[in-house]
Amino acid sequence: MQIREKIIRQWFDMRLRQKDTGINNIFTENAAYIESWGPQYTGSDKIKHWFDEWNTRGKVLVCDIKQCFHKENQTIVEWFFEDKMHDGKEERFDGISLIKWTDDNKICLLKEFGCNIDRYDPYDEGLLLKFKNNKQFGF
Repeated sequence: MQIREKIIRQWFDMRLRQKDTGINNIFTENAAYIESWGPQYTGSDKIKHWFDEWNTRGKVLVCDIKQCFHKENQTIVEWFFEDKMHDGKEERFDGISLIKWTDDNKICLLKEFGCNIDRYDPYDEGLLLKFKNNKQFGF
């Protein structure tokens, strides 16, 4: 588990430092990386291409690992992510990655799931009253 967590931390550190310190060493040649909003990159060469291209458009500000869970050839990582794109757009969200490993501790699948940090209680009385008083919702 320590080896796998070291590899995960290396991946997160690469994102923060905007520097490839071993994408082809930590991902298998035919690995799949799936971003939380849909894009899928298949193969370590495409993952590297995406990494290099993404870093020309933005910067990761925070990429914090909260905890890891390991079971057999899989790891789930809970994390917080924040970035700022060169066009000024900023993103902040919680997330989870599902990672599948080969026997020699290379990543063959990294699948991300994102969670909006702007949370609210949809049954909050004050919020319901606000929506009811807003004529655009037709209440």
